[in-house]
Amino acid sequence: MQGILIIIKMFADIGNTGAAQIYNMISWTPFTFLPVFIAVAGAKHFKCNVYIALWCCMALANPTWGNIAATISEGTALDFLFVPLTSVTYTSSVIPPIILVAILSKLEHWAEPRLPEVVRPIGTPFICAAIMVPMTILVIGPVSTVLSNGLASAYNMLYKFIPWLASGLFGAIWEVLVIFGIHWSFTPISLTNYQNMGFDTLQAFKGIAVCAQVAACFGVFWKSRNAKVKNMAASSAATGLFGITEPAIYGITLRFKKPFICGCIGSAIGCAITAFFGSRYFVYAGLPGFLSIPNSIYTDSAAANCEALGYAGNYSNSVIGILIGTAVAVLVTFIFVQIVGFDDPVEIPEDIPETDAGEAVSEISEGSSFTVCAPMNGEVKPLSEVPDATFSEGILGQGAAIIPSEGRLYAPFEGTVSSVFDTKHAVCLCGPNGCEMLIHVGLETVTLNGKYFDAKVKDGDKIKTGGLLLEFDLDAISRDFKTITPILITNADDYGEINFIKQSGSVKAGEALYEVQ
Repeated sequence: MQGILIIIKMFADIGNTGAAQIYNMISWTPFTFLPVFIAVAGAKHFKCNVYIALWCCMALANPTWGNIAATISEGTALDFLFVPLTSVTYTSSVIPPIILVAILSKLEHWAEPRLPEVVRPIGTPFICAAIMVPMTILVIGPVSTVLSNGLASAYNMLYKFIPWLASGLFGAIWEVLVIFGIHWSFTPISLTNYQNMGFDTLQAFKGIAVCAQVAACFGVFWKSRNAKVKNMAASSAATGLFGITEPAIYGITLRFKKPFICGCIGSAIGCAITAFFGSRYFVYAGLPGFLSIPNSIYTDSAAANCEALGYAGNYSNSVIGILIGTAVAVLVTFIFVQIVGFDDPVEIPEDIPETDAGEAVSEISEGSSFTVCAPMNGEVKPLSEVPDATFSEGILGQGAAIIPSEGRLYAPFEGTVSSVFDTKHAVCLCGPNGCEMLIHVGLETVTLNGKYFDAKVKDGDKIKTGGLLLEFDLDAISRDFKTITPILITNADDYGEINFIKQSGSVKAGEALYEVQ
């Protein structure tokens, strides 16, 4: 929204009209209440009561605390039980609410069983809020602010003396940080830069790194001869255009390895070139990428803001540098993917031996149907309830999901194993009537790199319904990952419809799950 507003202001004088102010308000709302969003996500991750987490984090975003902090910053001394309060505020903060919810989960799990059952609904929230909010304001907030400012100073110092090196290194590792989920730790640095200087270079380079991964997806789309891979690459690239690279990384570039490396190299080169133009963003971008490029335009309001903070300069070439750097990153990545290639999977293996039931893979016949059995014991869930858009929106295919109750995965039909992922967390199967299936055990379990998984089959093995495919340590995996397992027909568009026999409730391996016609 900020990017669109900037573009409109270049061609129309919307000034402080009501529409401009409303859309500006909407665009900043998620960052004003970022601790609230983190409360919901953190409660799910750390497995604590979401309403208690919301209460505590909403206290950090409460305007009343902003007023108290303003009073302190103006020279009024305030104490909390003889401990001096600081003027740190938590609007748009990331680290303090994450730490708050992490500790909150431990406190809640400790306190609840120790309270009489009759007072738990009131006593647990009271204890948690009474302890965690002051702890965050007194300790967590000030310490994280000092660390964030230190990181920002270190990066800015390196960028000041060797900008091309700082930007190149950052561009090369940014998507690696995304894989490990630690990329959010850089948000406070960017926010600190905007607050102290009126601009930020980190987000400019993040955007180029995102564009490079999108280019890697397009490179795979162009080079692949597998229809399924091409469709997946196109859809992943589409989400990447809006700054969301997780589908591109996990679905395409990291899966095939070489495209991911090509994207990192292209990003490093593009970012290094951009640094020579002194490029930066003057408006915070929630999801840097192609659509946030207008944030690098040095408008009159941006110039006034920088001047007021003491960082005025000639940044008129900022957007030019971003455009050139992005173009270089995209072209280098795309060309590298074409040169180095990747292991393009064969769409339908031609030399699969016959099973007792006939051929493992056959042409799709109109009018025929087959049944997919539950491949594990557990609880059936609709695909729409999988907390990952790549699965819930049907990007990879159609089907159902199961939350497993034991660590075993069985064959849902007779056919052939077309692929066991190197990380052993997922298998691809070829089944009756040309069926192509993906079973993905848990979410983001690719990061385990095979730990806790034991594959009982290999590529090309013939399978019978109920045959053991994988064993996995369910307890160990469930400590850090969601174990909900999508069971997808990846070529569902080739069939008429999928009739669900079991849509909810408990299920045993071997029971009919859905019928494909």
